[in-house]
Amino acid sequence: MEKIIFIETGTGIDVHGQNITKACIRAVENALHYNSMPGIKEYLPGQDLHNMRVNVKLAVPADKELVDTDQVKQEIPYGMVTVEVIDGGMATTSGIILEDQADKNDLMYMVNAAVEVGY
Repeated sequence: MEKIIFIETGTGIDVHGQNITKACIRAVENALHYNSMPGIKEYLPGQDLHNMRVNVKLAVPADKELVDTDQVKQEIPYGMVTVEVIDGGMATTSGIILEDQADKNDLMYMVNAAVEVGY
């Protein structure tokens, strides 16, 4: 990315089921769904949203290899999207194992996201 215009951060949690992709998607949703970038087109080459680049950085506490980056990319409606998965976040006890929620253990996963927008 040549120039970063906007960075937003978010946190996503999967309390039951230990689904790291679900926590990642929630982190991206949290980062994006409270923002609007009404003037973004003015800064993009050709004033075209298709020329926007979006880099999603996800800090995950476990199961890094199980993150479905294609599902995460679907949360970004415009531009060329890349996803980078790094160590971070938190795995902590939920205090209970719920088999009907597909729990394998009592952990809940918290993921941090940084969404960089630019060109």
